[in-house]
Amino acid sequence: MSNRITSQDVANLAGVSRTTVSFVLNDDKRFAIRPETAEKVRAAARQLGYYPNASARALASNLTKNIGLIVSRAPQYVASDPFLPQILSGLLDALKQNSQGLLLEWVEPGQQLQTYLELTRAHHIDGMILMTPRLDDPGLRALEEADIPVVLMGYIPGSSLHSVDVDNRGAAETAVNHLLELGHTKIACITNAALPYTSASQRLDGYKAALQKADIVFDPALVREADFDIKSGYTAMKSLLESAQEFTAVFVASDNVALGVYSALGEAGLSIPDDVSVVGFDDIPLASYISPTLTSVAVSGQEIAIESYNLLTRLMRGDLPESRSVTLSTRLIPRQSSREIGRSPRRGIETKSAKFVSCVNN
Repeated sequence: MSNRITSQDVANLAGVSRTTVSFVLNDDKRFAIRPETAEKVRAAARQLGYYPNASARALASNLTKNIGLIVSRAPQYVASDPFLPQILSGLLDALKQNSQGLLLEWVEPGQQLQTYLELTRAHHIDGMILMTPRLDDPGLRALEEADIPVVLMGYIPGSSLHSVDVDNRGAAETAVNHLLELGHTKIACITNAALPYTSASQRLDGYKAALQKADIVFDPALVREADFDIKSGYTAMKSLLESAQEFTAVFVASDNVALGVYSALGEAGLSIPDDVSVVGFDDIPLASYISPTLTSVAVSGQEIAIESYNLLTRLMRGDLPESRSVTLSTRLIPRQSSREIGRSPRRGIETKSAKFVSCVNN
C-alpha cells in the first residue's frame, strides 16, 4: 500500500475541495481564492510535506514548461558548429534550475514560415529563442504576430522582436584595427556566413568601417563569403589565393571558418603569421590550441544563451523591458597568428613597407 501524500489528503486536512488545492498550490489566478483559505491550504501542504509534481503544474497553468531553440541552418552545419555547445550549455543550465525542458529544432532557408507556424500553433513550447536569424527570413513577420514570446539570438534591423546579440560591427572593427596597428594595409576578409545572416553583414560592415577610418579604399575583390564551416573557409581562402590579389592579413569572421583558412594557407606553402596574419572571431576553445594560436574576438556563447533565456522569461511573465535589444560586450585576444608587418618575413613578394601574398606560388 502506497503512503504517498496526495492533493486529496491536503484537501481533507484543509477542509476544502481538491480543485481549490490545485488552484492555490499551482498559483492559478483564474479564480479568486480568499487569502485565509489559501493560507489554510499552504499550511496543510507544509504539514503533510506535499508538493505538486511538474505535470500537475503544467496542466493547471496551461504551460508546457518547454522552451524552443530554433537554429536557422541546415543540419550539417548544426552538427559541425563548435559555438553551438556553448549556447546549449548556457541554456540547459538555466532550464535545469527552473525545471524546464528544451525543444531543439533546425530550419533550412525557405522553410522558416512553415516551421514557425507549426511550432507556435502546436503549443509544444511556452517561448521561442531563434538563433542566427536571417535578414531575408519570411517567417519573422509571422513571429511578430504570434501569441508566443520570442527572442532573437541576433539583431534584425526593423524587427519588433526582442533580441540579444554582441556588437558584431564594433567587434569586427576592433579586429581589423588590430591588424592596421600592426602595419597591415592590404587586409582580406572572409565572412562567417552568407550576407543574409545578420552577423555576417554586420561583421563585414565593421571591416569596411575600419578600412574607411584608416583612409584605405575598400576592395570587394578581397572579400569572400563562407558558410559557417571549415570547408567553406578552405574554399574561400583558395579562391583568394587563386585570384592573385595581394594581401598580408585576413580577417576571418568565424574561428570555425578560420580553421579551413589555416589548411588552405598551409597547403599553399604559406606560413601564419610570417606570410599572412590571421584574426578570427568567436574565440572557440580550439583557438588556444591550434598552431599558431589564433588571435580572435572573444564571444561568450553561454552569456548570450543565459541573457536570451532571462529576456524570454521576462516576456513570458508579461514583463516588457524598455529596450527591445540587449548588446553584450566582446574583447580581442591577441595570440600568435597576427604579427607586426615590420618583422622580416620568410617568403613572399617584398615591398618597402610590407610583404604581399599573391596566389602565384613561384
